[in-house]
Amino acid sequence: MRFAALALIVLLAACSSAPPKSAGGYYKDDGPGANPPANLASVPDAVPRSEPLHKYANRPYEVFGKKYVPLASVQPFEQRGTASWYGKKFHGQKTSSGETYDMYKMTAAHPTLPIPSYVRVTSVSNGKSVVVRINDRGPFHAGRIIDLSYVAAYKLGYVGAGSAQVTVEAIVPGAARASR
Repeated sequence: MRFAALALIVLLAACSSAPPKSAGGYYKDDGPGANPPANLASVPDAVPRSEPLHKYANRPYEVFGKKYVPLASVQPFEQRGTASWYGKKFHGQKTSSGETYDMYKMTAAHPTLPIPSYVRVTSVSNGKSVVVRINDRGPFHAGRIIDLSYVAAYKLGYVGAGSAQVTVEAIVPGAARASR
């Protein structure tokens, strides 16, 4: 049990974001990797579907002295704030869901949304929108609400800036989307 708790803490800490150290990334050597796919703009959005919630990734937890209580069900949720992204530094590592992080898939990390769940993320500055699957925890950097995969941030147009103001809207499979 002790090993499992330690492993969970390590997995959760892996999604924390450090302050920008160079244009476009949160780590000096972060970015798209040596051979990014040529079709990044055409990577399809995640397709929302009903999935059973992860047995362990949705339990209350603590990171850097702050306590988090994930939502216990997929439900309406909306949030506005700063999005960041994570790239090759975490590419190939395990996420909180136990899946392998792939920076070229439409996924994201959120501190309290259920794992797995789906959200629509919309850039406040340009109106671009993507749908991603929440499969990880983070970001654990003050002022950030979501960490998108590299390709999701690319599609929203903010990889060079490193972060952007966004709205995050939960998608409840089978529910009609509210009109604005």
